[in-house]
Amino acid sequence: VDPAGPCVITLGTDGSFVGSWGEKLCVDAHKIAMTPDGGLAIVDRDAHRIFLCDDEGRVRQQIGESHRPGHPFNHPSDIAFVPDGGFYVADGYGNGRIHRFDASGDLIASWGSVGTAPGAFLTPHGICVLRDGRVIVADRENSRVQSFSAKGELLAVWDTFLRPQDVVADAENRIYVGDSIPTLSLLSADGALLGRCRPVLNGAHGMWLGPADDIFLAETNPNRITRLFPVAA
Repeated sequence: VDPAGPCVITLGTDGSFVGSWGEKLCVDAHKIAMTPDGGLAIVDRDAHRIFLCDDEGRVRQQIGESHRPGHPFNHPSDIAFVPDGGFYVADGYGNGRIHRFDASGDLIASWGSVGTAPGAFLTPHGICVLRDGRVIVADRENSRVQSFSAKGELLAVWDTFLRPQDVVADAENRIYVGDSIPTLSLLSADGALLGRCRPVLNGAHGMWLGPADDIFLAETNPNRITRLFPVAA
């Protein structure tokens, strides 16, 4: 395994090292996301919890009970926010559920189960929310992406992927899907394929979109961040 290190590393826009923090904060910092107010959400997968922090590492709130699977998480994998501060959690490696929370961190609803039927999950690994409220989930071991309403009603199943790792959406409601072929696919909000490429050597475990339409890919083999820019047609 890798040696012990910080939970969060801050880089400059040119990739240079700025700082780091959280050496003893997390057991397994699996995913990270920005909150609507500029803070950070860190998914601590193997301790069954999520930390909501400021950008200097001070913990504002913890969601989920530490080291207690099922309260409510069982190895959660990803988090996605809506503009009002509410959020959804993909849960995850030991569960097959999506949890919806309000801006205060109170659980509103949960849906899904472990399985292969439409609406069920085998490792819901990535999650994002479109501007119209639709919830998009990378159902990794079922090799599909599923679309739900904000209340958890199944809207669509898209199965043209191999073990999709993550999904992110841009301001135009276009959906980026990174899978294990590896390919990076661009979809419309209704699942139509708009473009496809081979982005990196072995695929990305996580993705994030930057302000200049740049795409950040978190790779695990090799262990690095790759930054992509769109090419004009």
